[in-house]
Amino acid sequence: MTDNHFKLRCGGGLCCKGCGKQDRQLNTYDWLADIPGNADEQEMVEVQFKNTRKSYFRNSNRLRLEKGDIVAVEANPGHDIGVVTLTGKLVLLQMKKANLKSDMEIKRIYRKVKPVDMDKYKEAKEKEHATMIRSRQIAKELNLQMKIGDVEYQGDGNKAIFYYIADERVDFRRLIKVLAETFHVRIEMKQIGARQEAGRIGGIGPCGRELCCATWMTNFVSVSTGAARIQDISLNPQKLAGQCAKLKCCLNYEIDSYVEAQHKLPSKEIELETSTGTFYFAKADILKGLITYSSDKNMLANTVTISATRAFQIISMNRYGEKPDNLTETEQKNNLDKTVDLVEQESLTRFDKRKSNNRKKRYKNGNWSRQGENNLPQSNNQTAQNQLSNADSEQKDNPNKIRHSNKQGFGNPNRPSKDNNRRDNGNKGPKNENRRNIPQHKQINNDQPIK
Repeated sequence: MTDNHFKLRCGGGLCCKGCGKQDRQLNTYDWLADIPGNADEQEMVEVQFKNTRKSYFRNSNRLRLEKGDIVAVEANPGHDIGVVTLTGKLVLLQMKKANLKSDMEIKRIYRKVKPVDMDKYKEAKEKEHATMIRSRQIAKELNLQMKIGDVEYQGDGNKAIFYYIADERVDFRRLIKVLAETFHVRIEMKQIGARQEAGRIGGIGPCGRELCCATWMTNFVSVSTGAARIQDISLNPQKLAGQCAKLKCCLNYEIDSYVEAQHKLPSKEIELETSTGTFYFAKADILKGLITYSSDKNMLANTVTISATRAFQIISMNRYGEKPDNLTETEQKNNLDKTVDLVEQESLTRFDKRKSNNRKKRYKNGNWSRQGENNLPQSNNQTAQNQLSNADSEQKDNPNKIRHSNKQGFGNPNRPSKDNNRRDNGNKGPKNENRRNIPQHKQINNDQPIK
């Protein structure tokens, strides 16, 4: 095994005490588990039972508990068996998240389980499935419009919780008497929804993955058919319904993106007028921003697919009484099928290249130039040489005329340069004498006035 192999260990890396076997909906990773003394700072302990049920208890006996320990806790009546899933400071945060009031009565932990407790626990769990089947038969005999989805026995076997599903209010007082006489235990009824039942049973969804309600969802939000209409999904009950016979929860996942994208599309009621006829809305690809129009209002005929931008252009033209020849444009029609790759637009290594400063001015051979100008095409260099030769010939014909470069910012050729003013004031010229490499016959006599 290599040194960098992933391992669960305590004392470094990912602590194994933070992980535990529990239902994924109720899973809480204890990121403070490897801190010494964390479990002893708080008396409150989180304990999980069967069927996504967990509660909080007080460790009044100061037992040394860790995540994964099986304990016997106080119940009404008797005791129950559960698994410790969280200890330390995080328990208070979980209690606050569950909106538990501070003045409520908190039950306590008795002890860690003994072999006798585990024997009773296993015996009670073996009776759960048979009890559920028999209770369904009793409810059917009493003509109750309800379905018993699951049964959970208490750890000592003195109490049973019946989870049922019903669309309307059910009077199950007679049912409780019959169940108590049949199973000789204390009866408690709890109503659950169809989505919660599907989460308890589990299964594979049409997407090929395990059901969301059986893996990570804890709060179920109501789903309406409006979510399907906004996403332009066919209102087929067989496709929209999940295994719980309700609308799929995943219809709410992308509804915000569709609502935002629909604001960029024109209204379905607007008709597009062209010189060839009128076109009506047929369908739209909301996320791509493409709209399909038909020449017939009741059926698809002569369909044309255009972008939302083009549709707004035609609507604007129709308002001013103008009608285009057709809905599409040649350039736009070619661009509809093109995909833009944002990564290919710029090189990923463009920030790694250091830009060199090639824009420094240099004075050479009586001319100001930049370092990058030597790489110009030969025709440009030839033009520049011709201009210099013409200027030299003109200077020989008229020696009193002073030639100034436009690089220095002088528009008047009779105006003295800055270097001449500096020499008249008694200041020294530039330090680098090579920058003023001017021939003797071109130098200026300071005593002679400048015309």
